[in-house]
Amino acid sequence: MHNIKANKLTIGKGTFIDPSAVICGADGGPADVVTIGDNCYIGERVQIRCPEFSLGDYGKIHHDTNVHGYSPCLIGHNAWIGQFTIIDSIGGVTIGDNCGIGAHSQLWSHIKYGDTLEGCRFLSEKPLRIGKDVWFVGHCIVSPITAEDRSVAMVGSVVTRDMKENRVYAGTPAADITDKTGPAFSPVNVEEKFLKMEEYLKAYGGDRSDLRIARTVNDISDVNSTWFVVESRTYTKRGTASEVEFMKFLLPERGKFTPISTL
Repeated sequence: MHNIKANKLTIGKGTFIDPSAVICGADGGPADVVTIGDNCYIGERVQIRCPEFSLGDYGKIHHDTNVHGYSPCLIGHNAWIGQFTIIDSIGGVTIGDNCGIGAHSQLWSHIKYGDTLEGCRFLSEKPLRIGKDVWFVGHCIVSPITAEDRSVAMVGSVVTRDMKENRVYAGTPAADITDKTGPAFSPVNVEEKFLKMEEYLKAYGGDRSDLRIARTVNDISDVNSTWFVVESRTYTKRGTASEVEFMKFLLPERGKFTPISTL
C-alpha cells in the first residue's frame, strides 16, 4: 500500500491492487478521496493520479493503464478497462455501470498544447460523460463527448460527437452504422431473461444452494439467499463466497448486476 496516497481511502473486500500500481493526487501527493469497491482488480504498473477516484464493485483495470487529471474520475460497477488505456480527467470523467473500454483506447477530456501567445485556438476542457453499458471495443480515441446508455464504438473508432442510446458507431471520424449492423442491444423481455439466468445458474459449477433468480424485486422471499433480479439487473448483495464466485462466472459477457440499494 506504500504506492497509494489518499486523505480518505476505502478499499473493498476481495480487491487486489498490484504492488507496482500507483494511486495518488495529480501532483503526486495524496488524493483527496479514493474509493475502490469489492472484488476489484488493478493490474501491474497502473497509474491513477487525480484528486478523486472511485471504482465500483468487480471493476478491472488492466496493466499499464493511465488515469490522470485535475478533476474527479468516477467509474461505476462492473467496469472492464483494457491494458494500455488512457483516461484523461483534466475536464472530469464519469463512467456509468457495466462499461467496457477496450485495450489501447484513449478517453480525453481536454485539448492543450499549442501556444495561445501565438494565437492557437485549440485550448479547452470539457467533462467526458459515459452512460451505462457503453462499450468502446478497443483502440478507440474518444473526445470529451456524452455517450448515452448502451452505445457502442467499434474497434479503431475516433469518436468526436455524442453517441446516442443503443446505437453503433465506427470509423474515423466515427459515424452511426446502426442501419447496417442493427442496434447494440436487442429487446429481451423479463421472462426470457429469467429463463436465461436459470440456465446460467444450472451451468455454474460452484455452490448454488443460496443463490436465487427473481423476475422482479417483489419476488424476493427470504433474506438468507442472494437474489438476482432480472427486471432491474440488481442483486441483494451479501458478500458470500458463492455469490462472489457466481458474479465472477457471469462477468463480463453473461450478465451484469449491481447491488440493490434499498428494498
